[in-house]
Amino acid sequence: MKTTLICIGRTNETYWQAAIGEYTKRLRRYSPFEFTEIADLKNAKSLTEAQIKEAEGGNILRQLTPEDYVALLDDKGVQYTSLQFADWYRRRALSGCKRLVFVIGGPYGFSSAVYARANEKLSLSLMTFSHQIVRPLFLEQLYRANTILRNEPYHHE
Repeated sequence: MKTTLICIGRTNETYWQAAIGEYTKRLRRYSPFEFTEIADLKNAKSLTEAQIKEAEGGNILRQLTPEDYVALLDDKGVQYTSLQFADWYRRRALSGCKRLVFVIGGPYGFSSAVYARANEKLSLSLMTFSHQIVRPLFLEQLYRANTILRNEPYHHE
């Protein structure tokens, strides 16, 4: 199964870029992995919040195929422990899913069209994180899930 993480906006800080690069490299040891950043909208300051969500939503939907299993990282999603998330990830792989796509939206969230297309919503925490921080945080959890599934000495209970 190929796993993809789609994010709105570019990662600006070099330390976040380094962390993303490190976990992307680690994840590719287990299976095909793709990290995709969708550029911020031009002239976003002249748009309303609703217009921004719709435009970003269109950009997200263009990255998806009908066969993709899409999980939005959303504060109203289901929360899992690391072990539960590893099991969730394993079940996606065993289901015959060819491409599992995780999506991190922009600062205003997702458009109704993106919510309608999603198969599921996941939440990392009840807390709110910046879009820069959540990327390496989620990639670390994805890496952790892979190590748990292979009984590697990374995760400790």
